[in-house]
Amino acid sequence: MSQNNNLPAKYDVLNDLQIDTHGFLPIAAAYCNRVGLIDLINKLVPTEMDLSTGITVQAMVLDILSGRSPLYRVNSFIQEQDTELLLGTKVENNLFNDTNIGRVLDKIYNVGTSKILGEIGVNVSEIFQLDTSVISYDTTSTNVWGEYSNYSKERKDDAPKIVYGYSKDHRPDLKQFMTELLCVERGIPIFGKTLDGNSSDKTSNNDLLTNVSSLMAKHGVEEGAFIYVADSAMITEDNLEAIKKNLFVSRLPSTYNSCKDAVKEAIKNDNWVDIGQVAELISKSSKPRASYKFNETTVMLYGEEYRAIIMHSDFYDKRKLKAIDKKIEKSKKELCNKVSKIITIFSCEKDAQVAENNINKMSTSFHELETEIVTIETPTSGRIPKTKKRKMITKFELKYTIVEKSKLVEAKREEAGCFVLISNTPATGNNVLNGEQLLKIYKGQYGVENCFAFIKDPLIVNDTFLKKAERIDVLGMIIIIALTIWRLMERSLRSWVTNNEENLPGWVNRKTDKPTTFMVSKYISGIQVAKTPDNQRFLLTSLNDRILKYLEALGLDNSVYTTVNCKCKPIIPKI
Repeated sequence: MSQNNNLPAKYDVLNDLQIDTHGFLPIAAAYCNRVGLIDLINKLVPTEMDLSTGITVQAMVLDILSGRSPLYRVNSFIQEQDTELLLGTKVENNLFNDTNIGRVLDKIYNVGTSKILGEIGVNVSEIFQLDTSVISYDTTSTNVWGEYSNYSKERKDDAPKIVYGYSKDHRPDLKQFMTELLCVERGIPIFGKTLDGNSSDKTSNNDLLTNVSSLMAKHGVEEGAFIYVADSAMITEDNLEAIKKNLFVSRLPSTYNSCKDAVKEAIKNDNWVDIGQVAELISKSSKPRASYKFNETTVMLYGEEYRAIIMHSDFYDKRKLKAIDKKIEKSKKELCNKVSKIITIFSCEKDAQVAENNINKMSTSFHELETEIVTIETPTSGRIPKTKKRKMITKFELKYTIVEKSKLVEAKREEAGCFVLISNTPATGNNVLNGEQLLKIYKGQYGVENCFAFIKDPLIVNDTFLKKAERIDVLGMIIIIALTIWRLMERSLRSWVTNNEENLPGWVNRKTDKPTTFMVSKYISGIQVAKTPDNQRFLLTSLNDRILKYLEALGLDNSVYTTVNCKCKPIIPKI
């Protein structure tokens, strides 16, 4: 298709045409259309209202992706948009009032946000051919401002509680709710849910593990054919029982004695297998990256044996090292205080030897004493004899030096660079995963964690007051849908780079092999489109090479700005 459409001469630009200025949103709408968002929501949540549930959800998703304007301004947002291009049909902006949106949110809640997100996840997985062999789970807390005092009284039993809880943002003074995500391919959600603000990661893991087999069955993945990845909160007796036949990789908490024993044994044996650097996001800076080595053993937990892969990083845990340094300093002071009260000069060598035996038994966690007995001659006291020469007396001085237990300190410092992965994946056979592979799978957890920065944006939640806890639940669902669209676009960009072995334009004038959706959203702007009275659209802006390259990598072309219900072509990474 040509870069520009020619505007027919019969139209007067000033009087006949509506001029819209677009940026990134028609692209996001094309991804929503490919997922079938409007039709899917309308099917699951039918309504006879003038404003359909599907159109409302897609409008709110695009509002979030427009730059994070507060959701109470949906009406103002829609007023500035070509609704037919973005939503597939012309919608009057006055329909997006507080009453209509509130009713839509209530209808969605009654159907169930988890059900809707599950169905969207299946659609996304099938259309974009996502790899569901590894699924990553994590939760985060979102702070809210205000008392929300009526939530506990008026909310439905299954609506999320807005309460105080353990704050992952270190704001225990604020109430919060929690969000859980189940992602594939380093951060594309296939399921999510809004949880109580005081919910425990251990409990939420258990709830998901109880249903994960049936959830993955909808994706055509049988029990035991996927690997569940979660952080150390997963490792409890109940959760290990709930995992059943499914495979998992997690981190063994250091509170378990078996974790400490495994690390000590690995350091003692010093039989490491070098992995090297495994970071997927290669930094262009001169800052060095961590290198790893591993040692494998087994541990027994609650009567079952699991693989334990002890990982050692040459980027020592600074927090742990600082704690060790404090303990070393405390150990030295403690020993100094002990020996400061000891008599060190003796008249009898035997007494000196007894004292030396006693002092040699003194030690603290990281220090011990090295001693020696030194013979000294001291003159007698009193008058100087006529011979002008005092009589000398032999005494014995017990000298000591405080020394660090170097091997122990070195071992402790080595321990600071270690963590233990625990897994029930097969240790032998055709499908065995070695330590390096398990580490890469576990490190893929960063994809979920990167999603949380999107979810926790304060403009989305803190500037929005919703009168019902049920609506907070639906808002959480809509944010997760927006996140899904955002991550799918980034996946397409990076898949295109991999498939074509060609970098895309990045920041400033640099090329990048790790393009981001945020980058694209900032560079695509100011695209003017003329709309005629008979609803034809023509580009008035010439698209530069950067934008055209981005559109290609996203499975689109310039028709995304002129064609209603335009859909992207999924960019599938080559195997």
